[in-house]
Amino acid sequence: MESCSLVDTSAATLCSSTAGGRRRGRAGSSAARFLSCSSSSKENGVSAACSIGRMLSGVRSAARRKLFRNEHEWLGGNWSEFTGGDAHWWTALENNFVLEASEDGYGGVLVDADRLPSDAAAFARSLAASLSYWKSVGKKGVWLKLPVDRSEFVPIAVKEGFKYHHAEEAYLMLTYWIPDGPSLLPANASHQVGVGGFVINDQMEVLVVQEKFRGFALDGVWKIPTGFIQASEELYTGAIREVKEETGVDTEFVDVVAFRHAHNVAFQKSDLFFMCMLRPLSSAIKIDETEIQAAKVTNIT
Repeated sequence: MESCSLVDTSAATLCSSTAGGRRRGRAGSSAARFLSCSSSSKENGVSAACSIGRMLSGVRSAARRKLFRNEHEWLGGNWSEFTGGDAHWWTALENNFVLEASEDGYGGVLVDADRLPSDAAAFARSLAASLSYWKSVGKKGVWLKLPVDRSEFVPIAVKEGFKYHHAEEAYLMLTYWIPDGPSLLPANASHQVGVGGFVINDQMEVLVVQEKFRGFALDGVWKIPTGFIQASEELYTGAIREVKEETGVDTEFVDVVAFRHAHNVAFQKSDLFFMCMLRPLSSAIKIDETEIQAAKVTNIT
């Protein structure tokens, strides 16, 4: 038989396990307390006579939190000694040490970005424990969203094996695929989407613009108003918005009249461009002077 002890200076519980039963005692809170249990040898194939999970159930939650957050030297030891048989010490870890996360609907987890540890050392310990726990319960993909104010956590996650997925202005998304074999997590967005407003009136006149910032090849060229679709924006809404922003003309959507698909454009992304026919609802032109050099209505016949 082997014996293990966990020291907790704030707990007021003494747990001991014997072959004949179990007893608990309580002493003064100012003295150090020892939480101990007896475990059988590895040769017997049984990890514990008194599971760590059951032992910790008698310790106050505040004491458990102190144990798992501060006793990092013990946690940094050989965890494999405590993971076999029915020694489900993960129960305690799940409540006190594993990162807060929700199911993603595909057998994976989404880490709660709003409930991350406040310092890098605590995050490193929690991340290592979390990966061990998620592996033990058969999880697949892990989505880790790190806000800008937690940027110091990025190298810690990368060292654990996380991969960059995508970045936005306020956060960086990383992923970790647990099973053996290629990752089945969806890749980052592969396309950008542009839209153009083909504004034509009853006199067969078209609204065109000259951009202020343009390459030499487009110098002096008149073109339809164009731009990129925003997040969660419909094609027709984007076309109407771009025309309004660049020329001040109000329009309504008629139809999608053409589109094209190109590859290896900006940042090696593919590009989809849709041309929307719009009907003008106003005629006064007021250009956006930050982007547009000039705008006019011209006859296309």
